[in-house]
Amino acid sequence: MKFLELLNRIGLIAAHRGARSIAPENTLTALKKSVGKCDFIEIDVQLSRDGAAVVMHDDTLERTTNVSEMDLFKERSPYKVSDFTLDELRMLDYGSWFYKDKNHKEPLLTLGLALEFIREKGLFMNVEIKDMNGTFSDERVVESVVKEIVSADVDERILLSSFRHEYLRMFKEKLPNVPTAVLVEDKHPQNLIEYLRELRADAYHVNDESVDEKTVKKLREEGYFVGVYTVNDANRAKELFNMGVNSIFSDSLNRELGMSGL
Repeated sequence: MKFLELLNRIGLIAAHRGARSIAPENTLTALKKSVGKCDFIEIDVQLSRDGAAVVMHDDTLERTTNVSEMDLFKERSPYKVSDFTLDELRMLDYGSWFYKDKNHKEPLLTLGLALEFIREKGLFMNVEIKDMNGTFSDERVVESVVKEIVSADVDERILLSSFRHEYLRMFKEKLPNVPTAVLVEDKHPQNLIEYLRELRADAYHVNDESVDEKTVKKLREEGYFVGVYTVNDANRAKELFNMGVNSIFSDSLNRELGMSGL
């Protein structure tokens, strides 16, 4: 099955940053623990200083690593991901902040390792590319991600999304068979359908506070898939699926949230 075939279903659950309610977000452990509890996994990707694609949500390291505890990096505040090389990022622990046992550590997850994981397990993944405008050129960001996708040979198993829509336009030029999703928050673009057509997008991902039945109906009639983030309440999930929403992004991974039965 290809990702676009999966999206034809309604009631899909996406593991938001992996199984982040029971494991440190955006780690390999979070991906492993989400297996069997979701229809696809969502991760966040940005670049290290030397251009490596790494899996991190925040643009700084302090919340989800031990960077502030390391003497080696004490002068590096505010600890921006893009200020650290891949080798430096690999020196950090990505797990002890989450666990009661502070000796429970997790290594850095790279995009390459994440894609290798879904290829081996036969899974689907939504790769959100963080907006790095002003730090890296659009071309460098896109090329770094494309390189990993081509190397892993997983173009049929991924969906690319971003709040920086220029990335999506460029991805379609380089990987025309990989589906893309326009990410928005709080406000829909003007002339939404025309905007999505111009970007050659396949899906539209919107925050729960901004979704409405009329917009969902129009998008679905025009052939676009609709995802809503972040939904952890079963009753709200049912409301959204009854609207025609295809997928929800959830932290809880409760099977009662979904309807797909996968």
